[in-house]
Amino acid sequence: MSGTGFRFGAGRSYPLAHAGPDARFTESLIDSVSGVLVGYGYPRLSSVQDWAGLESALAAFLYTSQGDDE
Repeated sequence: MSGTGFRFGAGRSYPLAHAGPDARFTESLIDSVSGVLVGYGYPRLSSVQDWAGLESALAAFLYTSQGDDE
């Protein structure tokens, strides 16, 4: 196996409960994720809108709001 397989039946790890600021969610994190995407052939972030879109998408994956249902 290539190491990319998923364990079926395992509980979800994401999204995380999110009630406030998270010191791990930084510009450096967004820059690192962008670098990984570029390494896989995706285009570089070329505008503020690209940056904001990636930040929003990553936050949506990582966190739920207090009122979100699972």
